[in-house]
Amino acid sequence: MIRVVVADDQAAVRAGFAALIAAEDEMEVVGEAGDGRAAVDLARRLLPHVVVMDIRMPRLDGLEATKLICDDPTLVDTRVLVLTTFDLDEYVYTALRAGASGFLLKDAGPAELLRAIRVVAAGDALLAPGVTRRLITEFAARPDSRTVPAEARYLTERENEVLRLVAAGLSNNEIADRLVISALTAKTHVSRILRKLHCRDRAQLVTLAYETGLVTPGALQAGEAIDSA
Repeated sequence: MIRVVVADDQAAVRAGFAALIAAEDEMEVVGEAGDGRAAVDLARRLLPHVVVMDIRMPRLDGLEATKLICDDPTLVDTRVLVLTTFDLDEYVYTALRAGASGFLLKDAGPAELLRAIRVVAAGDALLAPGVTRRLITEFAARPDSRTVPAEARYLTERENEVLRLVAAGLSNNEIADRLVISALTAKTHVSRILRKLHCRDRAQLVTLAYETGLVTPGALQAGEAIDSA
């Protein structure tokens, strides 16, 4: 079962999401929160696999709540899917910096939301269509804010190649097609890169790659989503 906490300050919206998720055989809503502070408290107490997090909430907004959850060593297996009506670059950038594994707009259909929860729960990452391109533009406009991790020197030539493709938004299947390797081999390369660079998922890996200059914005054409296939 995928254990989910739903955090949204609008009771009707929160109830609608909870009902949709609970109707799935392999999903269980273990808690609902009306503000960011309650979301953090529930996550620490219930240890869900996924927290569906609204951004604009009282007491503590979703971005700060996401950071607290993702920085908590007791919640290493909890992923945050940020869900918002605001399609703004700064929110995407800040949500990923905070550690979010997914970013989806509230106007996405029910099937998209359920798929996003499954993707994030599986340890992969997902962004709404088109977000990757804007994210890369955002990184290009900002000065480097972090140093290249020392562990980057342990990446092989092929792993560096795979890293650039992940940062461009390609899925494992697309990477496999580009490099003429199997999807399983592509997934293995991605897993090794995540482990070497101490990243929890692909979203954090993309953020690290651009912020440190391991990948240069514009070097490759971005795909439509960061999403492991």
